[in-house]
Amino acid sequence: MSIEKRRELDVFIHMIYELDKGVRILSLLTTSYDNEEVIREKLEECGYDYMIEYLNEKMINVYFGNRDSIKVVKSFNKSSLSHLSPEEDFILGVLLGYNTEKQCQRYLNRKIA
Repeated sequence: MSIEKRRELDVFIHMIYELDKGVRILSLLTTSYDNEEVIREKLEECGYDYMIEYLNEKMINVYFGNRDSIKVVKSFNKSSLSHLSPEEDFILGVLLGYNTEKQCQRYLNRKIA
């Protein structure tokens, strides 16, 4: 396994740790398509809901966390993060635990623009 892929999986394991400790309710990992099987197995073992978004032939976004947060992400029904409305973008940022003040600023900038 390459060092880069190992780092991606180390980040993934840390994200699981944060979910387990209640630091966040949703995580998003952009990773190599080659990691998909290992990630699926670990998430199923841990009992976290997840959703995989295929970005291209090499990369995927993996959303994982509690059931309701994944339901919210699925409700957006978008093929890419770039297609989110300002409201959806705001909700996703808050669910991911991003700074709320900065999310408000981002929302206002996107809404006014």
